[in-house]
Amino acid sequence: MEYRISDKMKSLKPSAIREIFKALTDPTIISFAAGNPAPESFPVDDLARISADIFRDSATSALQYSVTEGYPPLREDVKARLSSRFGIGRDFDMTIITSGGQQGIELLCKTMCNEGDTVIVEDPSFIGALNAFRSCGAKLVGVGLEEDGVNIDALEAALKANPNAKIIYLIPTFQNPAGTCMSLEKRKAALALAKKYGVLILEDNPYGELRFAGEEIPTIKSMDEDGIVVYSGSYSKVLSAGMRIGFICGPEPVVQKMVVAKQVEDVHTNIFFQMLCHRYIAECDMDAHIAEIRALYLHKSGLMLSELDRNMPDCVKYTRPEGGLFIWCTLPDSISQSEFIQTAMKNKVAVVPGQAFNSDPDAPSQSFRLNYSTPSDEQIVKGVACLCDAVKSML
Repeated sequence: MEYRISDKMKSLKPSAIREIFKALTDPTIISFAAGNPAPESFPVDDLARISADIFRDSATSALQYSVTEGYPPLREDVKARLSSRFGIGRDFDMTIITSGGQQGIELLCKTMCNEGDTVIVEDPSFIGALNAFRSCGAKLVGVGLEEDGVNIDALEAALKANPNAKIIYLIPTFQNPAGTCMSLEKRKAALALAKKYGVLILEDNPYGELRFAGEEIPTIKSMDEDGIVVYSGSYSKVLSAGMRIGFICGPEPVVQKMVVAKQVEDVHTNIFFQMLCHRYIAECDMDAHIAEIRALYLHKSGLMLSELDRNMPDCVKYTRPEGGLFIWCTLPDSISQSEFIQTAMKNKVAVVPGQAFNSDPDAPSQSFRLNYSTPSDEQIVKGVACLCDAVKSML
């Protein structure tokens, strides 16, 4: 039988990161390719205790259908933390729980975009979001990324050139993959442009709680007085990635339609994990837990950077993140990026090639992404040494 795959899906390529995961079944491979939180950051004992309590006292609620918008106590937790921690939430806003931050991204595109409409993205950007937009039939227009965030002049040029643009997708804080932070001035400028051209901003902030150096910068959503920013967050990086608990805060008319779209997809996010998340927030010290994660990532990023500084030739450039999970490295033009990636893998070190994060997946890249949260200290030292040796052998 000939299988006629839909136009939406037949041009969609597998996530390079998920494909790399398949190769990581070899325990001898050092992975700098994941975007996972550190396994030692999971509060296992507290989650085990709370889980037992839920199944003893509230098993029916934990195992039954629930409301699409999310477990009401958890929604209140999220609203309260968004308000107190980030200054987010206005009378026109509505907050719902999603199945990870990824679902919220896809739901907004599905809600707002017709096939052929434009989504403007940072270039490079998060591969999961790019594929979500592609799966909805959206046209991606990439805008170059600078050390302090998206190029504002190029952003306005893209808005002028694409009157059917519906969403500007930004990761202002510890950008994935680059690890950079957008300046306050650029956040204000992006918000002003969105208002001027009547386009929603999707502010994706899964790493915002993970600052371990530098000064806090207000979220774009905290400055939103006009209902033009939809904010996506997640507990994946601060509690558990596998629980798949994310959330959306945005203007109620938009979010209400996202609820309808979610009913079609999964009816509701896993209710047991929503209850578990709420109980953890209510009974444990979330701020102290996050402080421990920040200290851990300060150490791990510092170790990776110090090893790069000590061993990597000066021709390779890399970012110095103040939070989040990633370092973005760029090879000189004299080195073939694809050969470098292959050499690294032969030497048992996995990294993610930069083209995976391009708005145009066929565009070349000299960059690659490193993750420091998942590997052990020993793996960081050994893996970086292997990468440096690979570069030196190719010069």
